[in-house]
Amino acid sequence: MNLSSGQQRALFVAIVVVLAGLGIYLIGPGGHATASGSPASPSTAANATDTPPASVPTGIVTPAATSNPSVVSPSSAPAGTTSVGKGQANIYDWLPFTQANLTAAAKAALAFGADYGTWSYTENDKAYVARMNGLITPEFSTTLEATYETPGVLAQRTSQKQVSAGSAGITSLAAYGSGSITFDVSIAEKLTSTTGSRTDTTSYAITVVSSASGWVADDIELASAGDFGAENP
Repeated sequence: MNLSSGQQRALFVAIVVVLAGLGIYLIGPGGHATASGSPASPSTAANATDTPPASVPTGIVTPAATSNPSVVSPSSAPAGTTSVGKGQANIYDWLPFTQANLTAAAKAALAFGADYGTWSYTENDKAYVARMNGLITPEFSTTLEATYETPGVLAQRTSQKQVSAGSAGITSLAAYGSGSITFDVSIAEKLTSTTGSRTDTTSYAITVVSSASGWVADDIELASAGDFGAENP
């Protein structure tokens, strides 16, 4: 079929329009083809969207890292904070003695307290204090001997044939200093005599000091008294 020149031009224009439309469809911004020219499969597209970023900025917690996005792991906690269970206070860091020192001092106070409350009308002052050898300072032994022989107390002890068995218990830490500790000590005296039996309990402040041989008692006073000084047993 012979076409006129006008019909030939019209057909040429139509072919150009069709080819241009096909080119736009293949290489346009819609991305209907992969780089290799094959359409992307659904599985490949799904995997691409599930792939996490190559790196996550420090301190940011993603939902995949924790079930609760508001909880920040210890590794990303702000600097200077302390987690629970760390940095517990140790009171001995603030005291002039160690735990071992305190234990030894307490034992010395208890041993002295028990001996202080143990006595008999058959003993003289030296026999009474001799039981405490190694538990008291030499100066304190002199004071105890003097108080044991107080005339009024000695007369009653002898006339009623009094015998006491002592025991002691620490109720609190009253005071401390460099090389000395004072305990509030409850001393119980189980007393038997010609008038019967009874138990007398008295609160004392017992001071022990550190010496070359260990902790030894250096003073005793009634807990209610305002000054130091040995009391009569």
